[in-house]
Amino acid sequence: MANLKEVRTRIASVSSTQQITSAMKMVSAAKFRRAQNAIIGMRPYAAQLNEIIADIDTGDGVMTPYHAVRPVQTVVLVVVTSNKGLCGAFNSNVLKLAQQRIDHWRTEKAAIQLITIGKKATELLSRQKDLKVSSYDELLDSPSFDAIATLADNLLADFADKAIDRVELVYNKFKNSLSQVLSCEQFLPVEGGKKEDAGKRKTSNDYIFEPSKEEILREMIPLTLRSTFYRVVLDSLAAEHGARMTAMQKATDNATELLKDLRLSYNKARQASITNEIIEIVSGSEALKG
Repeated sequence: MANLKEVRTRIASVSSTQQITSAMKMVSAAKFRRAQNAIIGMRPYAAQLNEIIADIDTGDGVMTPYHAVRPVQTVVLVVVTSNKGLCGAFNSNVLKLAQQRIDHWRTEKAAIQLITIGKKATELLSRQKDLKVSSYDELLDSPSFDAIATLADNLLADFADKAIDRVELVYNKFKNSLSQVLSCEQFLPVEGGKKEDAGKRKTSNDYIFEPSKEEILREMIPLTLRSTFYRVVLDSLAAEHGARMTAMQKATDNATELLKDLRLSYNKARQASITNEIIEIVSGSEALKG
C-alpha cells in the first residue's frame, strides 16, 4: 500500500504541473501574438529605411561621424535576453555567443563595456568583475520606441565623441514560433555602401538631393539606427514568447506521457495488491477447513 500511496502522490504532482505548463503556454501564446504583430509591422518600415539609405549611400565618399572606422580600443556589447526563464535554450544560446564575443575582444586587448537588456543577462554577466555592465531590464516590460531610442542616441553620441569605437548587438532574431536565429550584428560604425554593390543592384531610385547627400545622411542614419535598435528588441521579445510557448507545449506533452505511465504503474500495483489480499483470504479459508 505504501507503493500505491507514492504513485498516487506523484500522479497528483504531475497533474498539477501539467495544469501550470498548459496555462503558461496559453499566456505565452497571447503575448506571442502581440509581439509577432509588432515585429511584422516594424520590419517593412525598417526595410524601407535601409533601402533609402542604400540608394543615397552609394560609396562615393560621403561620410558621417557614424561611418568612422577606427582601431577598436573600446567596444560595447548590447546583449538582449529575457527577464524570465522557462523558455528553453533561448537565454543560454545568447549568453554563450556573448561570452564568445567577450573572449574575442579580450584577445584583441580592447576595453569591453556591456549593456544588458534582460535580467538573465544581467544576473550572469554581472558576475564578471572586470567588466562594466549597465542594465536596462525595464525596457522589456513595456517596450516603447522613445525609451529604446534614448539608449540608441546615447550610443550614437558616445561613438561620435570617440568614447567608443564599435557597438555590437547580440540577440535572438525571430523567425517563427518554433525557431529563432542567433544573431550578432554590427551596430556601429555604419557600413557604408560600395560602388560595386550599387552597380549590382537592379533598381536604384534616381533622387535629386536637396540639401547635400551628407546632410541627408546625417539626419537619416540616426533615424535608421534608432529603428534598428527598436527592431532588435521587438525581435527578441517575439522570439522569447515563441520559445516559451514551445517549451511549455513540450512540457505539457511530457507530463501527459508521464501520467500515462504512472497510471499504468498504479493500476498494476493496485491489481497486485488485490490479488495478494484474495490469496490471503483463500489461504486462511483453506486453513480453517483443514
